[in-house]
Amino acid sequence: MQRRQVLITVPSLLLAATARAEADKTAKQSEIRQKAMQTLQDFYKSDASLKDEVSKAAGFAVFTTYGLSFGLGGAGGKGLAHDNKSKKDTFMNVGQASAGLQIGASDTRYLFIFQDAKSLSDFIEHGWEASANASAGAGTGTSAANAGAGGGNVSGGKMFALTKAGLQAGGAVGGLKAWKDKDLN
Repeated sequence: MQRRQVLITVPSLLLAATARAEADKTAKQSEIRQKAMQTLQDFYKSDASLKDEVSKAAGFAVFTTYGLSFGLGGAGGKGLAHDNKSKKDTFMNVGQASAGLQIGASDTRYLFIFQDAKSLSDFIEHGWEASANASAGAGTGTSAANAGAGGGNVSGGKMFALTKAGLQAGGAVGGLKAWKDKDLN
């Protein structure tokens, strides 16, 4: 009789653990979507013409990163890539590393706008890497300002950056990489 109870309890525990993991995944996805929409609004406040660009584009990606630097720097965060045609979101991670004459801590937002479906698909499937150099940014949490970090061209689109809070200053060589979040997709 005890053996039968154990056999019934184990599948029940596995089912409960699976349901909990799915609920956690859904909650994390919801949190990232909310941050992404707020990030878009921050960019639109900074430059109203971006709203029109985003709506006409094949898709976009937005990320929020948090980082520290003192000679060597690093940042990481999460975000999503959105296909405007299919309305599908792909959850992604972003990481950044740098070295140089730099100091600071910041909450930085990135916006990528993709002009064609192939560029968006390549970004989602293969990630993206870039090098950076001198930049400065400051933000108070309610406003943002950037110098030298405000944007650039990426294959098939454009990239923009906003320092939401904190202070970063100096010159550095580094890289930024985005990739799919295998746990949230």
